[in-house]
Amino acid sequence: NVIYLSKIIMEEKMSKDLFLDYLTEEKKTADNTAKAYLRDIKHFKQFLETRYIADLSDATNADVVAYLMLLKSQNRSKSTVNRKLASIRTYYNFMQKKMGLAQNPTENIKSPKIEKKKIEFLTIDQIDTLMTLPDESHKGIRDRAILEFLYATGIRASELIDMSCSDINLRMGFLTCTGENVRARIIPIGKLAREAVEKYMQSSRNLLIRNNPQEEHLFVNYHGQPVTRQGLWKILKEYGEKAGFEINLTPQVLRNSFAVHMLQNGADVKSLQELMGHEDISATQVYLAFTKNRIKDVYDRAHPRA
Repeated sequence: NVIYLSKIIMEEKMSKDLFLDYLTEEKKTADNTAKAYLRDIKHFKQFLETRYIADLSDATNADVVAYLMLLKSQNRSKSTVNRKLASIRTYYNFMQKKMGLAQNPTENIKSPKIEKKKIEFLTIDQIDTLMTLPDESHKGIRDRAILEFLYATGIRASELIDMSCSDINLRMGFLTCTGENVRARIIPIGKLAREAVEKYMQSSRNLLIRNNPQEEHLFVNYHGQPVTRQGLWKILKEYGEKAGFEINLTPQVLRNSFAVHMLQNGADVKSLQELMGHEDISATQVYLAFTKNRIKDVYDRAHPRA
């Protein structure tokens, strides 16, 4: 029994290492996503052990269904259930492809349907109003640069926080963003954002890092340290309330605004996917619903019998 158990542990460790390699090298999965997959598989394995199943390879379709029913009984959200099922499905696809597993226990199991989340974004007029709110203090100059930068590039909050001065080329007007994906992407920076960031770097940033001159991060706080996620949300909340917006102003709202306005003004979905760093184009296509009125206006103006 001890020998058998040791064999199972060794085989599972080997398959875990190979699965991680499969995710990161073959599937080009982001590190955080790969770690989430491994956590989900570990949780599923713990569930199987309660059913006296020691080896993941011995799981059946009924075991997977029972696990999903357990998650449902625990009031887990549909998105959480979907993510865990996707992790398990990916694992068994790997086991079939690389380890010779005969039967995939996730076969014919459908993911729960998720109601589409409402996408919140600002109008172009609201963006114009927002950019007039920061004053000419050092804080205001920095905040204006942050607002312009988020809207001009559509980058994620984590990407802005991690951005270093060497990632941005103001003279050429672009930034290099590694972000959550393995492959870096190049994003243009518009004129107004370039001017705001250049003004911030030449004045406010130098003052803010006076006690920490070696700091490489682009956006810093009063202590000369990188702006934190909480700090960024606080900045945006302040200006959202000052503008009187009905929705909470967050980094995601500015990212959504970037995407919707790009599509409304003629950008194609594939290019937008590249700019936003989406691994799956379906994540970009959700913004298409907000371009229908724009397309109809173009049709009405352009078609001779409209």
